[in-house]
Amino acid sequence: MVTAIVCIAGIGLVAAVILAISDRYLSVREDPRIGMVLSALPGANCGGCGFAGCDAYARALVEGTAPNGACPAGGDAVAAEIAKILGVEASATEKRVAIIKCLGTRSEAIRVGDYNGICDCSVAAATAGGDKGCVYGCLGYGACANVCPKHAISVVDGLAKVDKRLCIGCGKCVAVCPRKLIELVPASAMIHVLCNNPDKGPAVRKVCGVGCMGCHLCEKNSGGKEAGHFTFDGFLAKVNYANPPADPQIVAKCPAKCMIEDPHFESAH
Repeated sequence: MVTAIVCIAGIGLVAAVILAISDRYLSVREDPRIGMVLSALPGANCGGCGFAGCDAYARALVEGTAPNGACPAGGDAVAAEIAKILGVEASATEKRVAIIKCLGTRSEAIRVGDYNGICDCSVAAATAGGDKGCVYGCLGYGACANVCPKHAISVVDGLAKVDKRLCIGCGKCVAVCPRKLIELVPASAMIHVLCNNPDKGPAVRKVCGVGCMGCHLCEKNSGGKEAGHFTFDGFLAKVNYANPPADPQIVAKCPAKCMIEDPHFESAH
């Protein structure tokens, strides 16, 4: 009995010594700045910085493999605090917000049937393309609203809407939309074409009363093609956000009524 106790105690002592040596020479010491940077981040874990979450972004910042200022939820204030911790400068990044490139409410867009399945845009799109006549338009079943970490998106009259005041530009809504009609754009941009249909005007008007007709009037009224404020995808006008237009009269003169002057200030709630 005594021999057994002595053997067990000896084994325990040897194991403890081995663990102590391992901890002293083999353990990986974590840079304390990682915890400091993580505490400075908002903890939204939205992925808008391009990393899986705040912890991954904090580690990349400390390692010098990520730019300071990429956190859309934290903005300039968080970037400045992290700069103090790491002794670096915050990168100048312009805030981006989401826009829904569709104005096809239930009163404007033709419905080709009644969808009574799971209330999810991807499921609806997989079910015969959904119940909307325009195969490019917002289905309105709230997949984008469900993933928004800040509740900046709501569905009103069968159409998703974004509240600019709440949007942090994380891009989760962009990734989940089956119609690929959500885009992150500079928050400072004031004029937007809210249509996603590149078909010819007559085909667009058959399914929606506010779809782009490809008439090029927006381009003409903004100084012509040379001004470079618009590009065209088929017959669909698109704002060149690297050189956006600023004259609100362009919106007023759009015959299709598919252009909006800064729609983000519409509350989503």
